[in-house]
Amino acid sequence: MRTFLILLCSIALACSAGAAQNDNKAKKQVQNRKPAAATQHARPAAATKTAPKRYQSTSSAASYQKAKGRQQVNRQVYQSRSNAQVTKKSPQKVTTQNTQATRYATKKTKPGQQTANRQVYQSGANAKKAGNGPRQIAAQNAQAGKYRNAAANSQKAKQWKGNTASNAALRANGKKYNAQHFNLASNTRSTKYAAVKFQQNRRIQGSQYWKGNNYWAFRNYHPVWHDRGWWRSRYNRIVFVYGGWYYWNSGWWYPAWGYAPNSYYAYDGPIYGYNSLPPDQVVANVQAALQEQGYYQGEVDGLLGPLTREALADYQRNNGLYMTSAIDQPTLNSLGMT
Repeated sequence: MRTFLILLCSIALACSAGAAQNDNKAKKQVQNRKPAAATQHARPAAATKTAPKRYQSTSSAASYQKAKGRQQVNRQVYQSRSNAQVTKKSPQKVTTQNTQATRYATKKTKPGQQTANRQVYQSGANAKKAGNGPRQIAAQNAQAGKYRNAAANSQKAKQWKGNTASNAALRANGKKYNAQHFNLASNTRSTKYAAVKFQQNRRIQGSQYWKGNNYWAFRNYHPVWHDRGWWRSRYNRIVFVYGGWYYWNSGWWYPAWGYAPNSYYAYDGPIYGYNSLPPDQVVANVQAALQEQGYYQGEVDGLLGPLTREALADYQRNNGLYMTSAIDQPTLNSLGMT
């Protein structure tokens, strides 16, 4: 009897447990069906834009908009962090980056915009130099000065060659100056210019820098005083011009100081002997040639006075010649007279 009762109780407990399990399954099925239905009714049938799968949940479209706003905030935070990292870099790195950016921008700009970009590039380069020490800056400036001097010397050499070529072309084109004979009052003493005074052993200023055989007469000249007998015993050709006496020596005319008392000389120095003409005719032909080229505006009088010497200096400077302010062979060659 006891055994029978125990069996009945066991069967009843088993039945009640099975019924409880069935009830739990039914409840779970009902709960799983309700959210799906709610989700379907939450989305409008005419929606044109759907949210990505990772945002499809029971939170609807509003949760998707919130998530999208969070992404924008995160981007701003990331950009601010990257900017903060850039500010931590050294000034030299920042300057280098700016310089590279300027170079890249210059390649894309139009020709008219390159000037502005060059100014920006130079300002960046100057900012970079500011970080260098004073000694390094001084060394860079000295090096730049050497480059400028070398460029200037190169330009002068080109100018000299160009002038030589132009003078050769002038002669090749047949534009040669023909010697003339001028009627001059050279048999009387001149009062137009003040006479120069005798200075024993005087040297022509700057002649030590005039290189070449064409300028040896200027480098070696120094006035000497002797009487008439001394001059005649040594030189065969001595002429009288404007109150002074000149002797001929190796292609040059020189003043014969002391040949006669109260002699007059407008210029103390050698005069190149052009076409074996006397010194007054040489000076007059040079004045006429300079007049043709617009350098001399005075009278053709055969006197090597201040106006003629100034015109010679201007012509020599503009044609790459030594500024002797006198009549020499290179100047006559340049004028087409020899």
